[in-house]
Amino acid sequence: MNIGVIIIFHNNVTDINPEDFIENINSTEHIKMCLVDNESKDETLEKLLEIKEACMDKVSIVQIKKKVNRESAKRAGARYLFNDFDLKHIGFIDTNNLIEQNYNINEIVNSLCTEKDEIIAFNKEIKRKRHIKSTLFKSVFSLLEYFKNQDSDNNNIQQSLL
Repeated sequence: MNIGVIIIFHNNVTDINPEDFIENINSTEHIKMCLVDNESKDETLEKLLEIKEACMDKVSIVQIKKKVNRESAKRAGARYLFNDFDLKHIGFIDTNNLIEQNYNINEIVNSLCTEKDEIIAFNKEIKRKRHIKSTLFKSVFSLLEYFKNQDSDNNNIQQSLL
């Protein structure tokens, strides 16, 4: 089962290591990524294009020419993934939110590529708890919530060991 990931970028050229992205994405068969460039003024788009070129069948790019809010950028990525792939699980990340929370986007991509089953289980649990009818935009979940939940679980385990 494939998982879709929308990653929203805005002026993140210094945060992206294309080699890490490419290595992680090419190491897995279960991920389809939509990289959304939300009107970056730096060289972010060029780095995203480099990643796409090396991961053709797993990565697509949506370029937004006039900056929009996170919700609109997420919707643009979701439309693309829903139209081109049959995916039951689509998560999104805004790179600027990740950075504010002291996460490294390159490490997050690595985790996305190695924690498929855990992410799918998290998404199923969200759907079960919310009892929301699955529609195009309501079914896209926050991957930042997943990583915060993982950090919380890890902290609880560490505390219990002390």
